[in-house]
Amino acid sequence: MNDLNMDQGVFKGKYVLVTGAASGIGQATAIKLASAGAHILICDVNRGGLYETVKRCYRNKEEDDDDDDDQEIVETYLDVSFTEDVVETVKSLMSKAQRRIDFVVNCAGINPTSYDLVDTTEEYWDKLMNTNLKGIYNVTKACIPHMPPGGAFVNVSSIAGLHPSARQAIYCATKYGVIGFSKAMALELGPKGIRTNVVAPGYINTPTNAGVVKGGDFIKRMENGTALGRMGTPEEVADVIAFLLREESKYMNGSVLEIDGGLKT
Repeated sequence: MNDLNMDQGVFKGKYVLVTGAASGIGQATAIKLASAGAHILICDVNRGGLYETVKRCYRNKEEDDDDDDDQEIVETYLDVSFTEDVVETVKSLMSKAQRRIDFVVNCAGINPTSYDLVDTTEEYWDKLMNTNLKGIYNVTKACIPHMPPGGAFVNVSSIAGLHPSARQAIYCATKYGVIGFSKAMALELGPKGIRTNVVAPGYINTPTNAGVVKGGDFIKRMENGTALGRMGTPEEVADVIAFLLREESKYMNGSVLEIDGGLKT
C-alpha cells in the first residue's frame, strides 16, 4: 500500500486550503491530505506546478480502493502578498467549499538568498516580507470568518525562525515573525475552538532550497549538518502537518515543531 494512503478517509468531508502548493512542502501536503479524503483547495503563483499537484492528487485518488467521486480538488492562481486578491479568492472558493474552510496550511514562501545586510535592498525586504509574513496575515484574516470550531491552521516557518544565520537577516526576520504571529493567533482563536500550530523545517530537499539549487558541496554540507546525516523530504514535513490537523493533536495550540533531523549547532 502507498504510504500516502495509510490515513485513508481521516479527513473525508473536510475542506483544506493549502497555499504554496505548486511544489515542495505545499505540494506534498496537498497530496497527503487528498489521499486521506480531504477536499483540497490549492493556490500558488506557479500555474504549471499547480496543475502537476492536481494531477498527482487525482493519481492517488484513482489508486484509492474507496474512491470518493465527490471529492473536490480545486486549483487557483494566487499571489498571497496581494490583500484584495486573497479576499476575492477566498470568497470564490466558498462557493465550492460549502461555505466553510476547516483547515488552512500556509506554505507559501520565498527561500533566502545570502546577502550582507548592507547589500540588501528595500525591494528584497518587501519581497520576502510581503510573501512570507504578510501573505500569512492576508490568508488568515480572510479565512477566519469561514472556519468552524474544530478548525486549525498550520503555518510553515523554518529553523531560521529559531536559529539565526548570518547574511540571512531579512529571511530570519520573516520566519521569526511567523512564529510570533502564530502564537498570537493561537491565543486569539483558541477560545473560538480554532487551533494554530507551526512547523519549522530544517534542510528539506525541495526545488527552491538554495543549497539544492547550488548542488554539490552545498548539499553535502546540509546533510552533514544533521544528526541523521541526510536532508528531509517534503513528504516527511507533510506527515507532521497532517498530524497537527488530526484529532490526536487536539490539545496542541501555539506549538512549534522542529523538523530538522537533529540539527547540529
